[in-house]
Amino acid sequence: MTEPRDSSLDCARLTPLLCGFVDGELDAAHALEIERHLAECPACRAELAIQRTTRERLARPSLRHVAPEPLRARILADLTAEAGRSQPSRHRTLAAAARLLDRLGRWSLMPSLAAAALAVVLFVQVRPGPDVEGDLVAGHVRSLLADHLTDVATSDRHAIKPWFSGKIDFSPPVVDLAARGFPLVGGRLDYVEGRVVAALVYRRHGHVVNLFVWPATAQHRFAGDRDGYGLRRWTAGGLVFWAVSDLDAGELRTFEDEFARAAPP
Repeated sequence: MTEPRDSSLDCARLTPLLCGFVDGELDAAHALEIERHLAECPACRAELAIQRTTRERLARPSLRHVAPEPLRARILADLTAEAGRSQPSRHRTLAAAARLLDRLGRWSLMPSLAAAALAVVLFVQVRPGPDVEGDLVAGHVRSLLADHLTDVATSDRHAIKPWFSGKIDFSPPVVDLAARGFPLVGGRLDYVEGRVVAALVYRRHGHVVNLFVWPATAQHRFAGDRDGYGLRRWTAGGLVFWAVSDLDAGELRTFEDEFARAAPP
């Protein structure tokens, strides 16, 4: 004799799907299962009726609100003024946001929805460019924390340079600066600014210097710090070099000078 089915088990499993059923978002198999369950479960039918009523009430025109025209005009004026003070790329973004807001103002939308849509545009399009310094410091710290300082651990520059061959599309200069107080300890691959780069590793009195190298795209110098780490940037031979370390600024500048002198022209 077949034992009667415990419908409460179905209720616990299917009730969370009722919202998707009301919105027509379920696949055919789950929709059919819910329809069969509703045919024999008064409690779930009552819950379905509540959800449908709530959905209908939220869609009533009386709940919609048109933003006041003075407010819309003021926001458009502020966006236009800001665009005039900004860079060309930001100008285009703010102009696009202004056009979007203009369209939103013609719809009968709740103010919160209009604000949310505008915030999405500004968040997605008006964001800072690639954070190269942040990537470099993260790569430096990661190499220390993850015990992945080098992929090839040797002070022999004649072993490190060919190791990079075939792994990257450029040939980084590899020099040993042991005689100048910065012994070479190895090299590895890293990931910076959306591409695979070479990282040469040096030491100085127990401190690590990560020298990141990849093809240059701009000719300018950089010297500063980020999150307590010093950074030096220079270019040579069509490559850009970024030195990152917790050495003081003077020693890191000395490293740059020594490397530049020792590197082949």
